[in-house]
Amino acid sequence: MTGPVAVDPVCGMTVDPATSLSADRGGQRHSFCREECRRRFLEDGTAAAPAPHAAPEGRSEWVCPMHPQIERDAPGSCPLCGMALEPRTISLEEPENPELSDMRRRFVVSATLTAPLVALAMLRMLPGGGPVARWEVAPWSPWIEALLATPVVLWGGWPFFVRARDSIIHRSPNMFTLIGLGTGVAYLYSLVATVVPGLFPASLRDHSGRVGVYFEAAAVIVTLVLLGQVLELQARSRTGAAVRALLGLTPRTARRVGPDGSEGDVSLGDVRAGDLLRVRPGEKVPVDGAVVEGGSFVDESMVTGEPLAVEKAAGARVIAGTVNGNGSFVMRAERVGAETLLAQIVRMVGEAQRTRAPIQNLADRVSGVFVPAVVVAAGGAFAAWAIFGPAPRLAYAVVNAVAVLIIACPCALGLATPMSVMVASGRGATAGVLFRNAEAIERLRDVDTLVLDKTGTLTEGRPRLVSVATTGGLSEIELLGLAGSLERGSEHPLAAAVVAGAGERGARVAAPEVFESRPGKGVVGRAGGRAVAVGNSALLEDLGVDASRLATSADSIAGEGQTVLLAAVDGRAAGVLGVADPIKATAQEAVGLLRREDLRLVIVTGDRRATAEAVAKRLGIEEMEAEVLPDRKAEVVARLQSAGRIVAMAGDGINDAPALAKADVGIAMGTGTDVAMQSADVTLVRGDLLGIVRARRLSRAAMRNIRQNLFFAFAYNALGVPIAAGVLYPAFGILLSPMIAAAAMSFSSVSVIGNALRLRRVELG
Repeated sequence: MTGPVAVDPVCGMTVDPATSLSADRGGQRHSFCREECRRRFLEDGTAAAPAPHAAPEGRSEWVCPMHPQIERDAPGSCPLCGMALEPRTISLEEPENPELSDMRRRFVVSATLTAPLVALAMLRMLPGGGPVARWEVAPWSPWIEALLATPVVLWGGWPFFVRARDSIIHRSPNMFTLIGLGTGVAYLYSLVATVVPGLFPASLRDHSGRVGVYFEAAAVIVTLVLLGQVLELQARSRTGAAVRALLGLTPRTARRVGPDGSEGDVSLGDVRAGDLLRVRPGEKVPVDGAVVEGGSFVDESMVTGEPLAVEKAAGARVIAGTVNGNGSFVMRAERVGAETLLAQIVRMVGEAQRTRAPIQNLADRVSGVFVPAVVVAAGGAFAAWAIFGPAPRLAYAVVNAVAVLIIACPCALGLATPMSVMVASGRGATAGVLFRNAEAIERLRDVDTLVLDKTGTLTEGRPRLVSVATTGGLSEIELLGLAGSLERGSEHPLAAAVVAGAGERGARVAAPEVFESRPGKGVVGRAGGRAVAVGNSALLEDLGVDASRLATSADSIAGEGQTVLLAAVDGRAAGVLGVADPIKATAQEAVGLLRREDLRLVIVTGDRRATAEAVAKRLGIEEMEAEVLPDRKAEVVARLQSAGRIVAMAGDGINDAPALAKADVGIAMGTGTDVAMQSADVTLVRGDLLGIVRARRLSRAAMRNIRQNLFFAFAYNALGVPIAAGVLYPAFGILLSPMIAAAAMSFSSVSVIGNALRLRRVELG
């Protein structure tokens, strides 16, 4: 592999040869993201089956939030940007960050030693001098200052010098390159002036013949940068709060019901698929599964974003981590451990937080030339002050060059995008919107065309009995009782809809006495002591039943996109049943909100044209393509893209997966198949189109937040560098102290993080 960026042949991850391991095989040079991959490659030549990394058992992996390809088995700093690495997996309890502990300890010690240095510097500014003036002219005073400043610079600032060295070795200049240069120059200049002052000409001495030293400036810079690191690390730890809140939803134990009916609490890790579990009032649902006995209302708001409790009866699905109301029910465990929806949400959010948005490429390109440009600017400022500045010229040159190096640190620029992405991903998770990566967050805002699958996306995805019309010989309840009893013998989805609909309407449904299925036509038999037939017109024709009395009702029901079933009892036409896939309750509202955002809406479905047209008409969607096979759905998306449209595709089934993968943004319903969710860029946990509205609003808010951060970072440097260089001095006599520059640099990074954290409170509706 050649080029600046390569792909690990073992795991398929992107790696940087400048920072990765490498090995020769077959005359080619291969880059590896870590030792394990290199070892596997050399041992068995694995190169054709990329597999995602998994942390070895009992060990954590640490990654850089700005450069996700950087992975380590222990905490440390990124060799590319110098930022502290973060654990790949967020745990329920927020662990003590070793980097934060170290920086806090260094800050406390450095601040204690720096305080007297700052006090002396401030006292020297007082009129009259007094005892401070005598201190200043004392020959041993610089040595005392050096004694106080040296531990601060060399011990407190040691991590910054190490990161500066790494940035030079890896040819990746960053904020620590500038900090190392700035503090190093100020400290070494002062140390030489203290140890061998005779090297300096008289023009660089003050009225007492002493060479000026800047120990307090170097110490204050290190202390303020340490403070900035402490504040930054504390703020960054808050970006995992949303995921940590999700992890906290899962209970530690479950109440298992034994085969003999006995009950007992067991550890959640001991629960297996198929176990029966009792969920009592107020308890959290332990795993994903289905209710088999009892019922209640369950609060699913933290997982799905649905504010109202959802009724759960026998057969209803329940999600791990949701909160049971006042009822009690027994559920069958179906998905446990890492397979639960909650575990998948946590995994997806964590992965999305470590990806890079395309807009970050702009910041990366700027950062690539920014640090060298700042070094040149500092050199220019040094030369200008050394040649044209007032006496002592060299002292002014050093101070202003250091101020330029310190204030221009590009940390805020580097943090602008990843911090917003991390917070937005967590905020989306709490609203039932899961982004697979940062690109999806950015891309969704630009979508102008939304392709919608019908079944399971606009509709509920399961047939229901919605219409009943009788000829008058039987009541509606009597007809449903006879038809439902006969259909109990059938396994057809339409039969299940009739049986369920009859039960919901209060009809008595019993097993049929005689049952016969006639493929392609319907079913016949005996129920309730009477001859019953349910099917299409061909079935009634075969039985010699006159169906003309049913024609008007049948045509009316068919015109609404419903599937028509004709019923006959004792050889006479008895009524018409209409079965349909109902439109979701929130679909109408969602379509209206999406239209207000000037989105072009297109229905693409494999269902019959009449059914699709009925759904499109009810929702007010003008563009529709019906009877479309799965591969043709992807072709529809491609055709729209070739016309210059930015296309999002929303679907829930296996047949939607090709189109979801083809779209610029694939949106999967969380109530659909796993294949659809794996093919999509965004997953809506509730399977509700209102989730698309929430996702769009979050996308816009995140991109607005990123642009604000980038503006702050660019504007800060555009104003700070010239002021630090001294452009205001000729006209106003204003100079920027390196200490003030260090404070401004540190708090600029904290301000960017604070702005990103505002996304946690953004209103999504």
